[in-house]
Amino acid sequence: MTTKKLSTFEVLERKFGRLSFGSFLHSWRISEEISQTAFAKKLGISVQNLNDLEKGRRIPSPARAAKIAKKLGLDEMVVIQLAIRDSLYKDGLKYDVQLFSAS
Repeated sequence: MTTKKLSTFEVLERKFGRLSFGSFLHSWRISEEISQTAFAKKLGISVQNLNDLEKGRRIPSPARAAKIAKKLGLDEMVVIQLAIRDSLYKDGLKYDVQLFSAS
């Protein structure tokens, strides 16, 4: 019998529901106990832009998601994957996304 290994998203979503870039970013900020002002400064964006990202009103491009991941010391692929998924979901395309390194 073959057992499918669950992705990080599948594990988290089974436990907490759909994970989005915005909810991830908000949760990260709250867990680090950082104000929106301080977090926006750390990311090099405005507070309004951070608010829009956290609320899902804006979805970052893959390049911007990668920059945010670097500033937070996170795996770029995971953060980019969230941003791409949100973009697809926003357009009504309910696909899962997996990224693999090209090199």
